[in-house]
Amino acid sequence: MSAAPEISPDAHVAAGAHVGAGAQVGTGAVIFEGVRIGPGASVGVGAVVHPGTEVGEGCVVEDQVVLGKRPRLRAGSSAAVVQGGPLVLAAEVTVCCGAVVYAGSRIGAGTIIGDQAQVREGVTIGARSVVGRGSAVEFGVRIGERVLIQTDVYVTAGSVVDDDVFLGPGVITTNDDAMGRHPAGQPLVGAVFRRACRVGGGVVLVPGVVIGPEAFVAAGAVVTRDVGEREVVMGVPARAVRRVSDADLIERWR
Repeated sequence: MSAAPEISPDAHVAAGAHVGAGAQVGTGAVIFEGVRIGPGASVGVGAVVHPGTEVGEGCVVEDQVVLGKRPRLRAGSSAAVVQGGPLVLAAEVTVCCGAVVYAGSRIGAGTIIGDQAQVREGVTIGARSVVGRGSAVEFGVRIGERVLIQTDVYVTAGSVVDDDVFLGPGVITTNDDAMGRHPAGQPLVGAVFRRACRVGGGVVLVPGVVIGPEAFVAAGAVVTRDVGEREVVMGVPARAVRRVSDADLIERWR
């Protein structure tokens, strides 16, 4: 017989919400209408789960997390083109203390969203990826599987991050050369990180650059042009200095 869910008497669970077998809901948590909490999941103290959010089996939602937040946009914001819909967390996702994950995003199985991180609307994150503490992933970003995004990284809207990419602490991406002084509706162009590339701490990338598969960007570089497959670049502006060796390819380190 399945275990009944454990819901704190100080939590608020709407009548139209569903809490699965063996799930736990902590003190002061608020679960709104239409939310589905999967079997064995846990929702921490003071967490807020907004309407329609789906929390998969075995997920861990830590204290003071906000799930399914709707964006509040300025007039003319480019984020207005992003479609809505519910937030969906697949099985075994962990969302750590104080993180905010917006409605309309999908988080893959086994992924970890770090303390105080923010994941905006329309984001997709593949299985077993990590978004580090205090990092921000802007609207519409696509992130693959097994991606490691370290502390305080800013992934701007329009960026694409393929499988097995590593972004070091403090990496900053940008998407607008004119800084807002362009015609309405002009698309933002973020960075593109191809499979298994590595970007060191404190790197800054200008709008639209492509970092090729298995490329390596040294810490502190400013990337102003595309980086080719397996190129090693460093400096300000970043310039190629050598190639990534066969011994350093990701297949050797799995």
